[in-house]
Amino acid sequence: MDSSAPILLLLPWLLSVALTLPIEVIFPRATANETNPVFGDDVFGDILRANEGTNVLLRETDIAVPLGRNSISCKTCLWPKSTNGRVNVPYVFDEKYSEGEKSTIREAMKDFATMTCVEFVPKTAEPNYLSIHPGDGCWSFMGVLGGAQGVSLGGGCLGYRTIQHELTHALGFWHEQNRSDRNKYIDVFWQYISPDASINYQEMDTNNLGMEYDYVSAMHYENWMFSNTSGKITMAAKDDPSRRLGGAKELTNLDYSKINRLYECDVVSTLLNEERGTLKSANYPSPYPNNAKSYFLIRTGSQQVSLKFEAFDIQSSPQCSADYIKIYDGSTKSSPVLLEKSCGTGKHPPLIASGRALLLEFLSDGAQTATGFKALYETVECGGTYTTPLRNITSPNYPKDYPPSKVCLYLISAPPSYTISLRVVTMDIEKSRQCRRDYLEIYNGDSTSAPLLGRFCGSLMMCSPRSNGNSMLLRFVTNGDTQGKGFLLRYSWGKNSGTNTQGSATLGSASEIME
Repeated sequence: MDSSAPILLLLPWLLSVALTLPIEVIFPRATANETNPVFGDDVFGDILRANEGTNVLLRETDIAVPLGRNSISCKTCLWPKSTNGRVNVPYVFDEKYSEGEKSTIREAMKDFATMTCVEFVPKTAEPNYLSIHPGDGCWSFMGVLGGAQGVSLGGGCLGYRTIQHELTHALGFWHEQNRSDRNKYIDVFWQYISPDASINYQEMDTNNLGMEYDYVSAMHYENWMFSNTSGKITMAAKDDPSRRLGGAKELTNLDYSKINRLYECDVVSTLLNEERGTLKSANYPSPYPNNAKSYFLIRTGSQQVSLKFEAFDIQSSPQCSADYIKIYDGSTKSSPVLLEKSCGTGKHPPLIASGRALLLEFLSDGAQTATGFKALYETVECGGTYTTPLRNITSPNYPKDYPPSKVCLYLISAPPSYTISLRVVTMDIEKSRQCRRDYLEIYNGDSTSAPLLGRFCGSLMMCSPRSNGNSMLLRFVTNGDTQGKGFLLRYSWGKNSGTNTQGSATLGSASEIME
């Protein structure tokens, strides 16, 4: 047998592997100077720092260029859609990642499944998949190539925004400022860009999906990128030259909308990341559309999220099997449920998430509709919503001293035919005359406008407040002076007998009580 035969047989396989590997050549990239001394504080600053000195051929800072493929024209590089309408993108992790690093990447992936029909899933037997590894900097190929394709998330690349940015490239998206219509929206100052860096500002033959330009996209360069002159920017918005470009801490609503449009997802999603705001169903106060699937993800800075409905009118059905609202205590549908499927009309108690994220799911069928909902959200320092039949409630840091200068709200909510009984197990709250400093207030309802059952402080050994309805609100207020251990409370539901019409606060021993 010819000794060259085995080599010839291997050539097709070797070529196929080479086509999915980036060439080790470098495009010029930005370096630290007086204009961008630390590469900025946005996602591209993170990427530039991580990619300094890389030997991978990259265009536009982090898009890997494969040998033998025109990466400029990528009209068919989409991941396939399954029969259930989901787009599954398989992936594998390099064994060099720690479990903590894998968990960080998975957390950033979850938003895609919540906000779009795209879901990153562990590889089973799929032939095409992402091979995520701690390689040479932060980079990804654009769209699906076939076989194993690399996504590099090395040192400095494991920030939330950087992970999402590289995964969005893998879904088929260029940088926003490379859109074919970008000259309608931004001015590029070529005189401040070195010729060997100009490729990073090249207009591409892009599918803009009929969607507006996103100046703050997580896929947009900042104003200063690749400047070769101290104090000079390389881009500015035409409508407002002082506008900051890029800088998003995570994918924006337009980023998610473009993914949904590109992959023809039957979902409408909204990200709300201000400290307070309003959310409402489509067309509100007119009837919402049929066959709608909407998600509202509220994610604030560091405090807990509180949500209160101002209006609620959802088509009624047995067990809310048709149209419904469901609310999760977290950012995904795998988070604990704060509010089970709810429909019909009427008042709903405010809800307090255990953390800084809350997800509202709203689905409608093809039958009749209603006017929908309107809700307000804001942040609270501490507290929570309790919807189980029996549970303990504790003050912050219990049994250690509670923090100063806090206002905490704890809402206990039971089904309509139940009342709530509360028992004080232990209490150690700063004592003051008429409980004017630190105190715990208990309300016979779901708001501070409900009847006050009592205000308590000091060392209350026995107390058994009871509501006459299906909700009870606790308000814990601390000042900046002396702190105590706080409280341990235990509540339970009970069937409403109809004999308790005003609520009660049966009291035992207390050092200070103000009623």
